[in-house]
Amino acid sequence: MRLSPYRVALGSACLLLAAAFAGCGQPASAPAPAAAPAAPVESQIDRGHRLIIGGGCHDCHTPKTMTPNGPAPDMARALSGHPADAKLPPLPIDALGPGKWAAVTNDSLTAWAGPWGVSFAANLTPDVRTGLGKWTEAQFVASMRTGKHLGVGRPILPPMPWWSLKALDDADLHAVFAYLQSITPIENQVPAPIPPK
Repeated sequence: MRLSPYRVALGSACLLLAAAFAGCGQPASAPAPAAAPAAPVESQIDRGHRLIIGGGCHDCHTPKTMTPNGPAPDMARALSGHPADAKLPPLPIDALGPGKWAAVTNDSLTAWAGPWGVSFAANLTPDVRTGLGKWTEAQFVASMRTGKHLGVGRPILPPMPWWSLKALDDADLHAVFAYLQSITPIENQVPAPIPPK
């Protein structure tokens, strides 16, 4: 028996309607879960700030004020280094003797004395005359890689942990430099290191 095209089309339409009605009364399927929002992209300066905090740079490079809980970073002078007008207390390093290794610091934790002499925390702000304002990014990275001032000068003295910073990749060091260049410049001429006697 041969079906007319009209009957075939009608039969197909009925099948489609039956399939559609079969779903009625069924619970609606759960909507697809929403995609998790993308994490915000961290700016280079924000990353540099996080690395400065995590690296403890304020511990030595920010002068302290005395609080009931001991010395606390004076954020009005953040990362400006050893205060130019700070007086050093007597530092009894010469009593250590040969082959002994120890260090003492001042009450601001910005000057350190040991067998290397006396070192002063550098001004890391972008002040052009007394800080990193004239430094290039390449000089900063070279300093952290070599342990030499400006990458080619005198050794960077203890307690600066340049050997730890050397382990950071270039992107991290560039971020640290970008952050340091973004902060408020503070004019503060840090003294030159004092060699051992």
